[in-house]
Amino acid sequence: MALKLEQKQEIVAEVNEAASGALSAVLADYRGMTVSQMTEMRVKARETGVYLRVIRNTLAKRAIAGTDYECLNDAFVGPTLVAFSQEDPGSAARLLKDYAKEFDALEIKALAIGGEFLEADAIDRVAKLPTRDEAIAMLMGTMMAPVTKLVRTFNDVPGRVVRVVAAVRDQKEAAQ
Repeated sequence: MALKLEQKQEIVAEVNEAASGALSAVLADYRGMTVSQMTEMRVKARETGVYLRVIRNTLAKRAIAGTDYECLNDAFVGPTLVAFSQEDPGSAARLLKDYAKEFDALEIKALAIGGEFLEADAIDRVAKLPTRDEAIAMLMGTMMAPVTKLVRTFNDVPGRVVRVVAAVRDQKEAAQ
């Protein structure tokens, strides 16, 4: 069914809005996937904060024009599934990597983070990026390490004084 001009403009505007606020993008070839598999993936995408859309290549190229993901223009060949990470940079990569393992029909084409084009084999590196909460926990652990060490050092000083006083006491008792 052919799309009317207004429908195409709506699709381009919607994808452009998603691309403008996205942290990363992943393109995949979905040929051979069943409707139920796609539906399952879409549900999981909504849960993880990933914008997932099957879109015509010409509309996709227009939608990403003027965004950080313009570098993906050459990767829009054949049936294309576009996934934009909205909450953390690795969420779209994790989602599509997991489904690519499960369904052989799903093939990763390319990815981009912050305007940098990455080949499909970089999916593992991007998928291993920490989530926002994990990154904050790592940062807090790093920031707390010097403070924790300082507190341990301060607690060690009175302990040493007590051990020295106990040793002097034991020495005097032994001398008597």
